[in-house]
Amino acid sequence: MRVKPCFLALALTLAAPAFAQSAPAAAPLKGEDCKAQEALLERDIDLARSRGQMLRRRELADALAALQVRCTAPAAPQGREARIERLEQEIRVLRSELEQAESQLRSLRGTAQ
Repeated sequence: MRVKPCFLALALTLAAPAFAQSAPAAAPLKGEDCKAQEALLERDIDLARSRGQMLRRRELADALAALQVRCTAPAAPQGREARIERLEQEIRVLRSELEQAESQLRSLRGTAQ
């Protein structure tokens, strides 16, 4: 039985969050590994966004955030200031995503009329 490339790509794409979710328990990654995995996740996020797969895009964004935390994880436990900065950054990202989703919604409502 021959598997079509699009199904293989879909299977690999759907498996990515499972790998990313198990990642925080592991040791921090090297810089090159982080950059490569970030680039791959960002490409998948853009692809999901272009296809209108907002749930998939959100899952990939979560995986990217987890990867970034893992890549920049300090050896010592994070202090209060670091947690505050991380949460503020996450809020900025979420607000940006919300604005983008609202913009898409407005454009869809505008074309539906």
